[in-house]
Amino acid sequence: MRRSPRTVKSLALAMCGALAACDGGGGGGTTVVPQCRTAGGQPVTLAVGAYQAISPIANAGCLTFPGNASTIDSAVYLVVPQLATDSQGATAAFILDGDTLHAVAAVAATTAPTAVLDLGLRFHDFLRREEREGWRSLPVAPSVMRAPSAARMPPPTVGDMHTFSVCANLTCSTFQSVNATAKAVSGHLAIYVDNAAPAGGLDSADYDTLGVLFDTRLYALDTAAYGRESDIDNNTVVAVLMTNVVNKLVTKAQCTQSGFVAGFFFGADIDPFFIGDPRFNHGEVFYSIVADSTGTLSCAHKVSQLKRLVPVTFVHEFQHMISYNQHVLVRGGEPQHTWLDEGLSHFAEELGGRSFLPGDQASFSNFVIGDLANAYLYLDSSGAHFLAYSSGIGSLAERGAAWLFVRYLADQFAADTTFSATAAFMRTLEQTSLLGGLDVAAATGQPFATVVEQWALANYVSDLPGFTPPPELQYRSWRFRVTYPALNAQCGNFTPPCPFPKPFPLTPPATLATAVPLAGTLRAGSGWYALALQPPSAPGFTLLFSGPNGAALPAALVPRLNVIRIR
Repeated sequence: MRRSPRTVKSLALAMCGALAACDGGGGGGTTVVPQCRTAGGQPVTLAVGAYQAISPIANAGCLTFPGNASTIDSAVYLVVPQLATDSQGATAAFILDGDTLHAVAAVAATTAPTAVLDLGLRFHDFLRREEREGWRSLPVAPSVMRAPSAARMPPPTVGDMHTFSVCANLTCSTFQSVNATAKAVSGHLAIYVDNAAPAGGLDSADYDTLGVLFDTRLYALDTAAYGRESDIDNNTVVAVLMTNVVNKLVTKAQCTQSGFVAGFFFGADIDPFFIGDPRFNHGEVFYSIVADSTGTLSCAHKVSQLKRLVPVTFVHEFQHMISYNQHVLVRGGEPQHTWLDEGLSHFAEELGGRSFLPGDQASFSNFVIGDLANAYLYLDSSGAHFLAYSSGIGSLAERGAAWLFVRYLADQFAADTTFSATAAFMRTLEQTSLLGGLDVAAATGQPFATVVEQWALANYVSDLPGFTPPPELQYRSWRFRVTYPALNAQCGNFTPPCPFPKPFPLTPPATLATAVPLAGTLRAGSGWYALALQPPSAPGFTLLFSGPNGAALPAALVPRLNVIRIR
């Protein structure tokens, strides 16, 4: 998985800030909107701080809101049309119109998610998709199948040599044999380095430091939070293989233009389906780039970059290894749905970062800055992205959504915010044969739709200045309206363009309630956002929430209009 080399000096975590200004979110074009029938409408009456998840009424029925009784204050409603489903990749066209006496409404942008161009992400998605589709592009070669030895093997020692088989291109259609030497062995981790690695890489002290970091902090953290990995090679260790082959998965030109692979886990190495196949290592292996400061293999990767990126990639990919073991090997089921699996892995990055607090702010930032950047992308344009994306199409923004959702689950359903309580809750998500929304429902004790509806509202109101949201609509571990302004103020510390160009990314359009203008495509788990303003003493208003031309939205996709009154 590719990691961004962004850095930041500090992340503020104290409560402060001001209400973000509203600045658009729609744009261009018109569509004919049918007049709804107010006689068949559903009344919506909310006090300040109250919210409701409303199913659309078939046949163009309206939602009717009462007049504003205040003569001095405007009423403000946040409205979030959403598909509260975990049906991966599901979509539905919708209309949300606030003045159904008029024939036209502005149409919000309906652009489909941008294709993922980053080669590291595409390769990562390829591996996860192959796991879920039964390795269709990696057919078994029965003539070479043989059962591995079940005898307990001693763990390696420093200086031991081993030959690995490594996926040698972005489709794993070819493999390369790699001779490597163990440079550090620490508890459950053994770091091997390609014997052909370029000179000038990490030294023995660096390997020892990484070995201790991997074993005593990151391995310990992931296994406490998610459970144990497999040990199909019976040697009690996870091998970390730093090899030229990973660097060479992309060319120097591709690396510059479309990113690179920092490291990965390959599920076929531990899948019983491939027992004896010589292409795979039949053991627990995490693959990583080697240091290459002069760019002899692909683009240059300095020692400092390697030491910054590889630990974050390891804690992410090791969760995938644990998940594959828990779902496929231990319970004989299917791999976890991609979007939730990614959310758990990105959450592992955050847990890794938090393990350095309070004393090491720089290491914390290094582990979480990518998640914050991805979440910013999602919040900035949530309507254009999925939460429950289908295998192989995840964007950076959708990884941000998955991290935010898992973070919200931990904040809401763990007993408290300590690591031990958080880890106990994470294990209920990981150590199960359930997948996706069914897994979430079992772990939380609530329907998936209810959880995802509340999450959608929490993304805007959690620490909204001047407003006290209900406890179930809050993040307890982050104050994003403090963190993002702090990052925005540090834009000069990032390589342009700044990944945090606004003080807060979620800035929905604010219009009169009678003129709410949304239309577009709803995507599984995600929603669009708008603020509906009702002036003092204004009469009641109606909202039409439906499919195009007043058609019914598909009930199987759990369409909801989430409404909360924030003033």
